[in-house]
Amino acid sequence: MSFIECDNLVKIYKIAELEVVALQGLDLAIDSGEMIALIGPSGSGKSTLMNVLGGLDIPSAGKVKVGEYDLLELNRRQQTIYRRNAVGFVWQQTARNLLPYLSARENVEMPMAFKGLSSSERKGRAEELLDAVGLSDRLNNRPSQLSGGEQQRAALAVAMANEPQLLLADEPTGEVDSESANQIFDTMHTLNDQFGVTIVIVTHDHAVAGRVNRVVGMRDGRASTEVLRRAGSDGVELTEEEFAVLDRTGRLQLPQGYMDVLEMEKRVILRLHDDHIGIYPDTQKTEA
Repeated sequence: MSFIECDNLVKIYKIAELEVVALQGLDLAIDSGEMIALIGPSGSGKSTLMNVLGGLDIPSAGKVKVGEYDLLELNRRQQTIYRRNAVGFVWQQTARNLLPYLSARENVEMPMAFKGLSSSERKGRAEELLDAVGLSDRLNNRPSQLSGGEQQRAALAVAMANEPQLLLADEPTGEVDSESANQIFDTMHTLNDQFGVTIVIVTHDHAVAGRVNRVVGMRDGRASTEVLRRAGSDGVELTEEEFAVLDRTGRLQLPQGYMDVLEMEKRVILRLHDDHIGIYPDTQKTEA
């Protein structure tokens, strides 16, 4: 059984008289300890999915489980406990992650104080986490004394304070330069390896594919493609391959670029061969 299971997940927002369907029957499974990225344009549903996984939003229909938690069955108190103990957040805006009047160590200690840990326990774990993110020499610095990249790495330590099973990162490199972005990804890999935390990164950046083992492309509220990085035949070199996602009802979304090149719209021709299915454009389109 997967650590995260989304089954026919639907989320509909009501805005005045309008209904906006943000997730349209999404199916997704993520194994424990995976580090994956969700990519897609604005409106694809990736941020809505992150909010659902983080217990910040409730789906309209379907099923979603994270570890032992059935997120549709939690009452308000249980949602608070879930967000506090089982999931950590890192947001794109550096100012949203850290309290400006606290040092890096005090920021990391804050979530543990709400959990009731003793002062010595909080201090020891905060120092351990700040060392893991490469900030052992910046313990007493406030956010204004840290660079943007250092602030995001401190935010990762804060997110890990209560030993969450799941770490959600929303565009964590969106406000830093490429060198700092590389350091942030290296830090997430360190946390993934050292603590076994499952990491889900939400991003617009397709270049992130080279930094994680699986990239899930989202479109129109569903998972449409996946890029997997696997060890090559020599067991060392990593190779990338792109897949279309086939859901349990047999639906798949063809990449937009493919449809544009072949001018596919409205209908396509399917032909079953011995070992594959052929999908062809309708070359005899009827006029409306």
